[in-house]
Amino acid sequence: MNDGLVDAFRHNAWATGQLLAVAQNLTEDQLHAEVPGTYGSIIDTLWHTLSSEASYYRRLTGDQPHWYRRGGETPSLAELATYLDDMAQRWDRFLEEPFDAERTLVVPWDDGFDRDVPAGVILAQALHHGNEHRAHICTVLTSLGIPTPDLGVWDYAEATDRARRRAS
Repeated sequence: MNDGLVDAFRHNAWATGQLLAVAQNLTEDQLHAEVPGTYGSIIDTLWHTLSSEASYYRRLTGDQPHWYRRGGETPSLAELATYLDDMAQRWDRFLEEPFDAERTLVVPWDDGFDRDVPAGVILAQALHHGNEHRAHICTVLTSLGIPTPDLGVWDYAEATDRARRRAS
C-alpha cells in the first residue's frame, strides 16, 4: 500500500467535496460568476478539476471513467458529487497496490512535443491541480462575499479524525 499518498488523495477528495457542499447553496448566477485571473465559473472549475483528475487517472491506469470526456454541457452539482465519489474510490483502489513511481508515460505537452513523464509526477500534478483550482473557486466565492471553508490538510485531518486530540 502507498500509505504516504492515501491521506493526500483523500484530502484532495474531501476538500473538493467541501466546495461542492458550499456550491449546493449558491444561486445559478453565483455558480456561473467569474473573476479575472481564475479558471472560470465555480461550476465550470469544479467540472474541469474532476475531468482533469479523471484524465490523470486514465493516464496512469488505462481505465477511463464512463463519465470522462462527456461532451457539451456542464454536469449538475449532483452529477459532480457522484463523479467525485467515483474518483475517490478509484484512487483508493489504485493506492492499495504497489506502483512504480518512476514508470515513464508519454504525455503530449503544450509545446506540441511529447514528453516522457514519471508516474510520480502525474500523481503530484493530480494533487497540485486540485489545490490550484480549489483556490480559484475560493477566490470567486470571496468576491461574492461568501465565506470559504477551511480546506487545509490540518482541517481534513481534524474533520476525518486523522488528527485526534490527546487526553490531557
